Amino acid sequence: MSLVSVHNEWDPLEEVIVGIADGARVPSPDRGLFAIDYAADVPSQADIPSGPYDPQVIDEANEDLEGFVELLRGEGVTVRRPSVTDHTKPFGTPDWTTDGEYNYCPRDVLLPIGQTVIETPMTLRSRYFEPFAYREILREYFDSGAHWISAPKPRLLDDTYNTAPQPGPVLNNHEPVFDAANVLRLGRDILYQVSCSGNEYGYRWLQRVLGDDYRVHALSGVYDGTHLDTTITPVRPGLVVLNPERIRADQLPPVLKNWDVIWAPDMVDTGYSGPFPRGSLWIGMNFVMVNPGLAVVGDTQLPLIRALEKHGVTVAPLRMRHPRTLSGGFHCVSVDTRRRGALEDYS
Repeated sequence: MSLVSVHNEWDPLEEVIVGIADGARVPSPDRGLFAIDYAADVPSQADIPSGPYDPQVIDEANEDLEGFVELLRGEGVTVRRPSVTDHTKPFGTPDWTTDGEYNYCPRDVLLPIGQTVIETPMTLRSRYFEPFAYREILREYFDSGAHWISAPKPRLLDDTYNTAPQPGPVLNNHEPVFDAANVLRLGRDILYQVSCSGNEYGYRWLQRVLGDDYRVHALSGVYDGTHLDTTITPVRPGLVVLNPERIRADQLPPVLKNWDVIWAPDMVDTGYSGPFPRGSLWIGMNFVMVNPGLAVVGDTQLPLIRALEKHGVTVAPLRMRHPRTLSGGFHCVSVDTRRRGALEDYS
């Protein structure tokens, strides 16, 4: 039996990969890192605050991840972890050289849909070989009967990225480029955010690979920042949390038109370490569903917790001290690879 089987964001969770903070760092400056993560904060690539995070941040982040893992295992969930990687080692292609970032956010790297897990063509050069940290897990999944594929490795040349004063989107459409966290699964409907972490070419590639069993919806003009899971967070069939600063009711894809909406309240700022946060305040709505009735939410997000509880959701509030520093909430730091349930149509 395939160990990979997941069709949505809420069915009862059976297996998950949770990241690690070991060795996390800001990569060396390059055009892509500047265009995607730092253009709004610093005047040039040279001003990116590259280097390792404070050891206290790493220790506390790992402590918080262990608390998350303990809760999941207490719910009967199998938890796997990536291998430790030396992110200081340089690597590259004939066109560029860089170094690594972290193995903190598996949600960005791997996209499980049905019994297939896809290594996505990620937008940052520093994360080019990040899937290698999951290679032993992927081998076991493949040996169990899962399909394991990789999107075409992008070249990520300098002309992949636009920065001001150049007009247009941050990512050009020279090749498929997207992070897995640009995607949400709602049964036969797949949401794909076109933004600075996923281009339109990537949407076309994903629809063609998934075939006629799925409808991939390209969300354009909604939020141009990184990743979809701080804009739309499904709770269960018929209920979704939406970010009121990033999406309007008239921008919803057809599958969500008749769902009940929790408009996310203001998030509580957890603060950040270093000169610039890697994640916005909205990282607070980056929660994960263990099953349709149980959500894991940052323990400081009391207004969001109350909103979920009013809709009959039990909340497990857990400590997460550095989501803005490391750009990852509970949804980001985990990727669900098996949930108990079948492929359904929710539209």
